[in-house]
Amino acid sequence: MTERETTRLVAWSQELRRVHRRLREALSVTRASLADGTPGEAATRELLLYCHGFCTALDGHHQGEDRTLFPAIAAAHPELRPVLRSLEQDHSMIAHLIGSLRTAVDRAAPPEELDQHLEGIAAIMENHFRYEERQLLTVLETLELAAVPREVLGPI
Repeated sequence: MTERETTRLVAWSQELRRVHRRLREALSVTRASLADGTPGEAATRELLLYCHGFCTALDGHHQGEDRTLFPAIAAAHPELRPVLRSLEQDHSMIAHLIGSLRTAVDRAAPPEELDQHLEGIAAIMENHFRYEERQLLTVLETLELAAVPREVLGPI
């Protein structure tokens, strides 16, 4: 195996950490935008932008994992299939929470309600990310997957 191949193999674990970090940052910015309390139409537009961007990024990340990354892991490490099923269940739960947040944003719910949605997403997301990293980072350091990181881990 060449140095470049080794670097590419290890990069999947680094890519996952990077995407998780950026999603955490996007959630933080979204929550800060809500907490800012800027009155009027500008605040609503800003919140819509942040919520839409964050929700799209998180949803895209999980779809990419379900579509490409998890099948590759299952093929190389069948013993991890129960872990992958659990992570996919988390993805489904998070998608439901994102849908509820989008509905609340679309109907201009009060800031307190929006923050409750974001808090729920944050709690599940953080627990999910930690579990995923504990279970998969070592595997990702040796996973052979010829794919574009953005397509596998989402658009963030």
